[in-house]
Amino acid sequence: MSATIAILSQKGGTGKTTMVRSLTDVFERLGLDVLAIDADPQGNLSDYFDTDPGASPTLTEVLQGQVRAAEAVHGRVIPANLTLAEEELMLAGKIGREATLRNALRDLKREKDIILIDCPPTLGLLTVNALCAATHAILSTEAQYFSLQGMAQAMEVLDLARDSLNPELELLGVCLNIANMRTRHARQTLEALQERFGPKLFRTVIRQSIAYAESAERAVPILSYRPARGADYLSLGSEILRRLGLHELLATLDEVSAELVPAGATG
Repeated sequence: MSATIAILSQKGGTGKTTMVRSLTDVFERLGLDVLAIDADPQGNLSDYFDTDPGASPTLTEVLQGQVRAAEAVHGRVIPANLTLAEEELMLAGKIGREATLRNALRDLKREKDIILIDCPPTLGLLTVNALCAATHAILSTEAQYFSLQGMAQAMEVLDLARDSLNPELELLGVCLNIANMRTRHARQTLEALQERFGPKLFRTVIRQSIAYAESAERAVPILSYRPARGADYLSLGSEILRRLGLHELLATLDEVSAELVPAGATG
């Protein structure tokens, strides 16, 4: 069975979509069979994968039961568009609504090594479905006051999903994202996260850079667009592999890192 990781935040703009795209690329470079799922009606992850805007079927049809999840895979992603927002409203009246995505992914979980789910920046039914389908969750937050407030709300939903719907769900970690560590505020945010989450906080901080927006605009993963800047995601990938117990892949990751980011490169 695959490791299925829901990546979420309560607030938009915390870099979670870039995290899903970048980690997909990192894990693929290790030879893993990775699937990304765009569970955000805005469809930003789908755009990042350069998916045709008219691609069909999408996650909407999967949740409606019209197609199998495998039929909605376009390249490496199950895409989304604004019809997903309508489907979220329809799910509200469905029996067993929280487990709809989990049931739909049952076959793909047997085929894929890792599944990454990009959750919407809200804590509604789509996010609950992602948490119910996941084995692990990663919380992404930026160094902003309101993002930290949203972390508490995200943890409440995660705990509720674990207690009521998915007892096997594990918080894989918390990541400080889009951070300028030269600022006092970012350093204070990191200290607050360390105090709140302890060993669950990833050591890796994803540094702020315009390169991520540029890579998204070009639909090119950061490791292909600016390899040195992608060093942060190589480091985060290493931490994730360790926490998943996939230690046998660390040597390969070291080789990929050495090839992409020569010693001394700063990004």
